[in-house]
Amino acid sequence: MALGVDIGGTKVLGVAVDGADRVVAEARVPTPQSGVERPWRHGEPPGDGAGETGAEVADAVAEVVATLTAVVGGAEASPGGPPPVGVGAPGMLDRHGVLVFAPNLQRAAGADFRALVTARLPGFPLVVENDANCAAIAEFVLGAARGADHSVMVTLGTGIGGGLISRGSVLAGAFGFAGEIGHMTVDPSGPPCSCGRRGCWERYASGAGLGRLAREAAHAGRLAEVVALAGGDPELVRGEHVTRAALDGEPAALAVMAELGWWLALGLANLTAVLDPSRIVLGGGLVEAGELLLAPTRRAFVELVEGASARPDVEIVAAVLGERAGAVGAALAARAGGLW
Repeated sequence: MALGVDIGGTKVLGVAVDGADRVVAEARVPTPQSGVERPWRHGEPPGDGAGETGAEVADAVAEVVATLTAVVGGAEASPGGPPPVGVGAPGMLDRHGVLVFAPNLQRAAGADFRALVTARLPGFPLVVENDANCAAIAEFVLGAARGADHSVMVTLGTGIGGGLISRGSVLAGAFGFAGEIGHMTVDPSGPPCSCGRRGCWERYASGAGLGRLAREAAHAGRLAEVVALAGGDPELVRGEHVTRAALDGEPAALAVMAELGWWLALGLANLTAVLDPSRIVLGGGLVEAGELLLAPTRRAFVELVEGASARPDVEIVAAVLGERAGAVGAALAARAGGLW
């Protein structure tokens, strides 16, 4: 038995995975939102806000672990002692478990998650890894990336996360920061990003990016039916309104989905030029749109990728583990003692 916990922007999700890699229990709590957003430099102690938020997030992790162990039997499920626990955290997590930078969890920047969680779970073997790396290993071992020793996992949520598989192992980089693919610049004069720069890929190809593209189309008068779904105000249009209208076949909504697919394909083509994967796995909430997103993405990818007519096809497929991927991968990492 191994336990995995995925720290998300809105929820902390945990699973218990048995020896046959089956999810046998699940628990979740809301992600704490206290603390103050402010810049932090590596090597500094966490300032006001980071320690508070980091501690509260660690409390949430411990609460999820307590719920899971109560369900699966705690030490009885692991004859050698408490089951190992893996924690997936968002953003730039260094090899010591310190959250160096996290655009979507800025209040916890500088928090030492490994130390904070260890203090709350004495006796539990613990690993702390990047959440998208965890999702990548889960899809590689159990999901849509099986058999693809060179693959890229792209998680499409509020932002974009990434996990890179090279020769069957996670590619983490010199400091553990590899895979921050959502913050590739695709338009230097584009909209501001939560990371502090402009024109990042996730501003165009994430769930938030879909909402932004939709609001631009709504203000241009092209999404009357979608605006109606949002209550008549273009500023209230969100990605889910576009997806719902596109599923109903509304032409303007389908056009916005195609635009999203083009921006998504642009980033995938850039990643392919650098990493040469054989398979790209798309996960996260946006992928629930299915072929409404995948089909235009694949079409645009062929137009944008270098040497499309000369290179072997790169598969672009949907993830199969859903919202559990990060937690399942964290459990697998815990069982293995880490991802590298």
